[in-house]
This record gives sequence, C-alpha cells and structure tokens, in this order.
Amino acid sequence: MTAIRPAATLALVRDSDRGIEVLLLQRTWKAAFLPGHFVFPGGAVDPRDPDVRACARGRDDGAISQTLSLDEGGADYMIAALRECLEEAGLLLALDAQGQLLPGEHPILTEGREALHCEEVGFPDLCERHGLTLPLDRLAYVGHWVTPPGAPRRFDTRFFVALAPPGQQASHDGSETIAHAWLTPAEALEAHRHGRLALGYPTLRTLRLLADFTTSEALLRHAHANPPAPRPSRPWPARKGGAGWQVEPDAPAYVEVSRLDPHRQGTASAEIVPGRAVTLAPGVTRVTAPNSGVMTGPGTNSYLLGDGRDHLVIDPGPADPAHLERLLALAGGRISRVLVTHTHIDHSPGAAWLKACTGARLVGLPPPAGASQDATFAPDHQPGHGEHLDTPVGPLKVLHTPGHASNHLCYLLEPARLLFSGDQVMQGSTVVINPPDGDMAAYIAALHALGQESFDTIAPGHGFLIGEGHAAIDFLITHRLAREHKVRRALSRHGPASLEVLTRHAYDDVPETRLDVAARSALAHLLKLEGEGRAEQRAGQWVSRAGQWAPRQG
Repeated sequence: MTAIRPAATLALVRDSDRGIEVLLLQRTWKAAFLPGHFVFPGGAVDPRDPDVRACARGRDDGAISQTLSLDEGGADYMIAALRECLEEAGLLLALDAQGQLLPGEHPILTEGREALHCEEVGFPDLCERHGLTLPLDRLAYVGHWVTPPGAPRRFDTRFFVALAPPGQQASHDGSETIAHAWLTPAEALEAHRHGRLALGYPTLRTLRLLADFTTSEALLRHAHANPPAPRPSRPWPARKGGAGWQVEPDAPAYVEVSRLDPHRQGTASAEIVPGRAVTLAPGVTRVTAPNSGVMTGPGTNSYLLGDGRDHLVIDPGPADPAHLERLLALAGGRISRVLVTHTHIDHSPGAAWLKACTGARLVGLPPPAGASQDATFAPDHQPGHGEHLDTPVGPLKVLHTPGHASNHLCYLLEPARLLFSGDQVMQGSTVVINPPDGDMAAYIAALHALGQESFDTIAPGHGFLIGEGHAAIDFLITHRLAREHKVRRALSRHGPASLEVLTRHAYDDVPETRLDVAARSALAHLLKLEGEGRAEQRAGQWVSRAGQWAPRQG
C-alpha cells in the first residue's frame, strides 16, 4: 500500500489591472507525480519543519491545528508551504529583524535558496541565521485533498493562499519546475479548458475559488473567515457478505453508505448485488443487472422512478428476463416510460421487452451504426437538449452529452439535485472513447457543459453513488487532458509514428493486455488534436503540427 505523506501548497496571489493573478509553476515532465502539470508551489512536510515553529508568529500550533481539524502539527503544514515556495519559486513570505517583508535582493532568496536546494543547510538554520520571522497569520487555509488510491505517490495536502511578497521576483528552479507564470484564474481555467495548460483537480478547484474574487483583500478576508469543512476520516459501518463491514473514506461505497445510513447504524450495503433494490432517494430505486465484467463493473444500473401509481425506468439494461421481471415487480406492473442514456448493448436492449409487457413509451435517441449498438431500440419520443420531462418524483431535465456515444443523454432530477449520468461519468474509472462514434472533443465539451448544471450527486450507469459531482467531473476533465498532454508529448518525441507506437508511449502505465482498448482512446485524442490543427495523419503515420503552448511569464 502506498504511504500517504503530509504535504502543503501555497497559492500566492497579487493584484493587477486585470484582477487577481496567481503564481503557477510547471512541473518537470520527468516527475513521477503530475508530470508537466502547472501547480502552486508546494511539497511534502519535512521532519525538520516543526523546528521552525520558534521562528513563527501570528498564530500558534494549537489554533492552526484546530482550523485544520488536526490534533497537532497544523503549523508544520504552513511552514512547509513557505519553505517549498522558497525552494521552487524563489519567493519567501517572511519578516526581517525590523518586522519588514523581505526585499527582492535579500540573500536568502538566492544564496540561501541554493544552499537549501543542495541540502547544505536546513530551513530552521536558515531562518535563524537571517533573523527571520514567518507570519503564519498571513496564510489562509482554503482546501484539503488526499491523492486517490492507485497513484504512484499519495499526499494528504493542505492548500493555503497568501498575498505574494511585493518586490520579490518569481523564478522556477529548473529541476523540479521548468516554467512559471502569473495568470488570472480565468486565464488559467480557459487554457485548461482548451488543453493548453495541464491542471490537476485540486489546483483546478482552488482556481475556481480564486476566480470568485476581484481583489486579493476580498479573497483573503473570505478565506480567513471560511476555512473548509473537515474531510471524513472515520470508517463508516455497513454490511457486506452478510456481515458487518467498515467502509474506509476513500472506498467507492463510502458516499452511498454514509448518505443512506446517516446515523451510522450499519444498515447500508457496501456491495452491489444484482437484483437487490436500493432506495437512493424518495421515489428513486436502483436495481443492478447481472452483467458484471471488465467493461461493466458490478453490472448495469437500472433506476426506477415512481410513486406507486406510475413509474419510469432509466436504462433497463440488457435483455435479461430475471432483471426485467424484477423491475416490473417493483413497479407493480405500472411502467409508463422507459428512458435510455444511450444504446450500447449493456444499457438499452431491455427496453423492447418492457414495452411489450407494459406498453411503455420509449424515450431516447436512435442508435447510430456499429456492432456495439442496440439496433432494436426504436424511440417513441426523441427528447431535445434542455427539455423537461414530468415524472412522479419531479421534473427531469434532459442533457445531450455526446462523446462516449453520439446519442448519449444524461437526466437531471432537479428536486433531488441528482444526475443520472449513464456512462458519461463512471465510478472509479474512465470510459472508453471509441471512434468513429466516440468523439473525445465532444466528450470533453460535454463534461464542461455538465459542470454548469446544478446537482450534488451522480447516479452512474455502473457503481455506487458519486458525491461531490462537480469535483468528479473536474477530475475526469483533468485526467483526459493530462492524457492528451502525454499523447502530444509522445507525438513530438516519436512522430511520425503509428497509432500503436504512440499508444505504447502515451499509455505506458496501462497493462499490456489493455493496450488494444487504450489505442481506441489514443485515436480519439489524436482525432481531437487533428480537428484543432495540432496533429495530422500522413500515410498511416501521425505527426505533430504545433508546438507546446507556453504561458506568459512575469
């Protein structure tokens, strides 16, 4: 199991005639964690960071730890953020012996930084030698993020924001960081949206927070008064395999069991069992089909929405008689409509069976050509994007979300703020984008559009409920654009090259047995780049047509 290391990062902001600007550093492409990504200065807490507490002022460790929901050691996170900012960006928020902020020509920013980088001296000795005081009260706590399981390195990271020290000039270190830029949050988010700037999810989330403010004073005033709520840290009691089970906070079932059993009685299930009816919200029941597999996870989720008098089904799944009879029994035979998110064969074939039994109207978009499509699906109603469908449990908004499939729809149950995402958002994995019907550009654009809708929770086509729905979407966009950067890098280094060669380089973290599937998504990325004029295919070989975008530095 990968150890989780405590870490801290600092978003330095400054005011400009364009609004707030924030410092971003580009990580080296050789980094094991987030290679090539633009991040805020930061890194792991050093064992010697507690020794610097004597040089700190403004707030003691007890007060800071309380804000960070820690028993102790909160000050060490802030000290680590300041130290890493000096090492990586050449900036240090500190006061000299006269209580003044350090000027740009202070030797700790040059010789001290180099000595620290070469490990000739520790940060505690450096602060003491120069008579520095660290004003921890100038840092505001704005976020907490733990790297998900499966990453090569995992960090328990606290995010802070502070006003950049005036007069000091940022400079990347040339080893861990290879570029830097002062950008407005809007500029950074726009560059990310168009694939020009690789941003990790926690950086993206912080930038969204900064974008809400026009001045650093307003931002810091808000941040000091509104620290983030503590993340869950205790396991949640549940049932699994007929016995009691403790669900860890980063486990797939955690959000669902904690919501369905808020009083911690241990009654919710930590496993998905085909045929089991699970009430997710008033009038919303999930039943999972018995078609588990590599591409379908625990099986396809069918959702029954109703009030006892009438019901509709979202995604009836495969034409499995036992599964369909279970849906029919739960609805008391009263199903007036069957909605499908898309017509892949694990989602819609059961629709015809239910229509034959109940006379239900079929709602969805016609199947495109392709062997993976359910050619039998013939909708009685083809809803438009933004259309509202009346249901027994409230209005259901239809959202056209092409990409995984050209006819993919999501359905938003507005009163419950619950999004039925089909395969647009899956739990624990990303979906395959398989050309020609799969379209990476359309998929990413649809994810961005989904991010503008109002919902809290996602009910996916496969897996448990997903909490923090917008965060899940941001994470998917980040993952796709990070992979696109790897495709572009492979193209620039190895092109002209075949799809097979590029896949092996861009998906070097994927098992050999999965490379055929990865090649389909690699092709989707290349076609997206081709459509943007950044790649082209010549005689079966792919070549790059544009260089790497570089942000303005300053």
